Amino acid sequence: MSEHLEIKGSLSVDDAGTITGIAWPFGSADRVGDIIEKGAFPALESLPMLFAHDQGQVIGVWDQIAESTEGLSVKGRLLVDDVERAREVRAMIRSKAVTGLSIGFVTKASKPRQRGRTITALDLHEISVVAVPCHPGAQITSIKAEDGTAANKEKLMENEIENTPEANTDPVVSEEALAEIKALRNDMNTVKAKLNRPTAANNNHPAPANDNSERKAFVSYLRRGVERIAPDEVKALTVATDANGGFLAPEEFGNELIKLLSEFSPIRQYARVVSISAPEIKYPRRVTGTAATWVGETDDRTESGMTFEQVTLTPHELATFTDVSNQLLEDNAYGLEGELIADYAESFGKTEGVAFIKGTGTGQPKGIMTASGIPELKTGVAATFPTTDPADVLIAMYHGIATTHANNGVWLMNRATLGTIRQWKDSTGRYLVLDPISAGGASTLLGRPIVEMPDMDSIGAGKTPILFGDMSGYRIIDRIGLSTLRDPFSLAGKGQVRFHARKRVGADVTHPDRFIKLKVAA
Repeated sequence: MSEHLEIKGSLSVDDAGTITGIAWPFGSADRVGDIIEKGAFPALESLPMLFAHDQGQVIGVWDQIAESTEGLSVKGRLLVDDVERAREVRAMIRSKAVTGLSIGFVTKASKPRQRGRTITALDLHEISVVAVPCHPGAQITSIKAEDGTAANKEKLMENEIENTPEANTDPVVSEEALAEIKALRNDMNTVKAKLNRPTAANNNHPAPANDNSERKAFVSYLRRGVERIAPDEVKALTVATDANGGFLAPEEFGNELIKLLSEFSPIRQYARVVSISAPEIKYPRRVTGTAATWVGETDDRTESGMTFEQVTLTPHELATFTDVSNQLLEDNAYGLEGELIADYAESFGKTEGVAFIKGTGTGQPKGIMTASGIPELKTGVAATFPTTDPADVLIAMYHGIATTHANNGVWLMNRATLGTIRQWKDSTGRYLVLDPISAGGASTLLGRPIVEMPDMDSIGAGKTPILFGDMSGYRIIDRIGLSTLRDPFSLAGKGQVRFHARKRVGADVTHPDRFIKLKVAA
């Protein structure tokens, strides 16, 4: 009994866990003779990504699903930061132990062929990453699979060309091709077994016979013992000093890049963010409105009108570049290019976060704490809060803006200021700052959320450590998002690549009446 394994497309994964592939090709039958016509797949925005059709192993999400000339093209991402199984699957794909995609669907409309069906409509339920193509399962009407290894694809394509049957006849595969397929499956099982083994300190690699001379000298010294060395030599052999033994100690580098934590203001999550396509954007703002007055039956009426002004928001440019040698890009073990892009995003976010709080508006966005027009309340004490009833100042702030804005308001302060306010209690001994009920929620003060902004001032003389208000009154405009340019030409003569990064962003307060800030002053 012969078998026929179809080539269903391609499958690839990058360091971030992004997977692309062809989940089902058009124009050819599968191993049971079924053909799915173009247009049979419904329009979908996303689907769950499973491993081997196991609903208990959700490893990611497919967020781009579309029919192309080749077939059903898909792109998704493995949840490598949150799901351990997703990281394991990424390793399997990289090692070519897992190379297939498999779709699970329910047939809605089809017509019979001499062998199999022509499916014209279906409901697509899920797309799985698989090692070997699956048979129909009990919970899914049909499961079609693909194998995406390049080498296997070439071999099987040759078999299909040589054994292409006449129309409406069964395809045939030679015994030699079947033997190659079975050998490939055995190889994949062997690789999977190796991946499941515990990893030793040397990453399961045997020590080479020709280990470096420094390591040999160090081991020889350890085996020989100190009794055969003069006492003055024993005292001199130390790893701390390179010339006296430190060079003999072998160096070892981990394959993980350790980064220091960098915090920046999460103001983008709360302010109003708008993308523009012009050098600037203008918003009209009403300054005064009409005024109605009481009049008698025949009294003269009083004229009134409205006055306006314009608020202009201009994006400013944020940029930097980094030069990296070609050899470092080729030889590093950390995915340096990807790490560089991630670091750009972090540094740009930190820099713009400072500007959103304290920016001057000259060559950079206008910060919410430096914008004009925002009313100010003083603590009444030169360098701190009042010692008696300090919470009264915050209550006055809460009632210092209109009710509508207060109901949508949030408290902005840094972690040090929040640490001080957390200690305040009311007359019944209850803390004024209430912790969130659920994990991930925000602490509240007077019923409104507290947002930690690390760039806000700490409590001190002349400082403004707290702001309260409706963040929709602060507007951020994006002209060009964070973009990077890889320039391999400018420094090619020096064997270097230059990475440029830039962004154009602006910001300003459009509704100062929606905020109130606290200043530490008498």
